[in-house]
Amino acid sequence: MNKYKSLYSKFLKANEGKIHFACHSHHYWPDCTREAQLEYWEDSCKMIDNKWEYILTEKVGTAQRLLSDHLNFNRPNDITFAPNTHELVTRILSSFSGKIKILTTDSEFYSFSRQLNRYIEADLIDATVIPTLPIETFQERFSKASHEGFDVVFTSHVFFNSGLAIKDLNLLVEEISKNNSTIIIDGYHGFMALPVDLSKIGDKIFYIAGSYKYVGAGEGCCFMTIPKNCNLRPLNTGWFAEVSTLENVNDNEVAYPKDGMRFAGSTLDYTALYRLVSVLELFKEENINSSLIHKHVQECQKSFLKILDKINHPHLNRNNLLVDDIDHHGHFLTFNLESTELVNSIREKLESNGVLTDSRKNRLRFGFSLYHDHTEYSEKLFTV
Repeated sequence: MNKYKSLYSKFLKANEGKIHFACHSHHYWPDCTREAQLEYWEDSCKMIDNKWEYILTEKVGTAQRLLSDHLNFNRPNDITFAPNTHELVTRILSSFSGKIKILTTDSEFYSFSRQLNRYIEADLIDATVIPTLPIETFQERFSKASHEGFDVVFTSHVFFNSGLAIKDLNLLVEEISKNNSTIIIDGYHGFMALPVDLSKIGDKIFYIAGSYKYVGAGEGCCFMTIPKNCNLRPLNTGWFAEVSTLENVNDNEVAYPKDGMRFAGSTLDYTALYRLVSVLELFKEENINSSLIHKHVQECQKSFLKILDKINHPHLNRNNLLVDDIDHHGHFLTFNLESTELVNSIREKLESNGVLTDSRKNRLRFGFSLYHDHTEYSEKLFTV
């Protein structure tokens, strides 16, 4: 029996009789997040306007330290927060003047890809887009393209539409950094799923992620680490960037702090940060880290694939996996089927069996998490 399921008792009870294979999209929240919601209300009630000093010092500081521990990042003050990663990325892009030269991939999440396409439409960005497939040669192809030199390099660690992961993130960053100074790694589908160690590359990159996916703290709290000694001056800036100590500049110049608050925005609802802190403190208390979670998920994935091998399904089989290699993969497996209509049909039949999945066009995705127990999988569930 999976002892960690008890941490998610409320969500599991509310969805009794179902197996949630869409956890890469909307993760179940641990029970502690309910108390965190109430804690934010209580603090707002007791402190009123004085809550901002408490939140920006105590709560934000705690979140920075806990995140740094998970990422092996030794500059906690160089982590900033925003309601979403889109806000953080556009703030970085606003630091450049003129037409921006960008290197990226064809598999970035919608918030970036849509914004990129709009910038291209407005003739504000010149983009070189590298296909992620075939994944076996992606890292080599992307590294080679980076030799040209770009204003910004943007890639995911785990690609949202496939679950495929960069095999050696450290090596890729080291190669890219030879000719590029602004490197953004989208870690949203990798953070608290795959083990991430920024000790060797954290000084060279912006790393962005958030609480909505594998942390299980819900939407509304994203974060970004910044490169060491970063001196970019975002045009898109908010008054929170004036809260911390500012550089000595002329009176007629907008000043920026020397830490992560350089990329801060303005007033936001910190309920989500309270939830994030509660989950990270729970994980610390229970000795839960990304390595433990990843090992558990890989066991679930192996068990899942064994069942599919046994039932010999015409569509849900290894031949239709984008890549059958869980050692270099995120926490969801993706089946590439012949049409969107077929995917929708299978997804609806699975749901009637209590199996919840999600899809992207002709790709059907099965996600796995800490609250899964592979001993509960059965052939009957996937016979559709």
